[in-house]
Amino acid sequence: QVQLVESGGGLVQAGGSLRLSCAASGRTFSSYAMGWFRQAPGKEREFVAAISWSGGSTYYADSVKGRFTISRDNAKNTVYLQMNSLKPEDTAVYYCAAGPRAVVAGYDYWGQGTQVTVSS
Repeated sequence: QVQLVESGGGLVQAGGSLRLSCAASGRTFSSYAMGWFRQAPGKEREFVAAISWSGGSTYYADSVKGRFTISRDNAKNTVYLQMNSLKPEDTAVYYCAAGPRAVVAGYDYWGQGTQVTVSS
């Protein structure tokens, strides 16, 4: 069992930056791939980024490539999402997830989400 708690969301102006954190409980954090997803009002949840268990492989949605960076610190049981050059269309609730593979779906554990609002 893995419990995930996101933090770092907030209100930021377009062009600004935020760093989201996702703290995981449990001793097996380093064995899980981690992903970030987001859900805007009235829209389906969408994949944002993923990272392999070792941190050696990362994957991004086209909409965030070049602006967002996913990373992890297995010693701290934490995964991060650095978000730069934010746009109003990045406004959403952001969720982290843990699963067996760094892919766009198939995650087993989810956090409760953190709100990110980007003003124009």
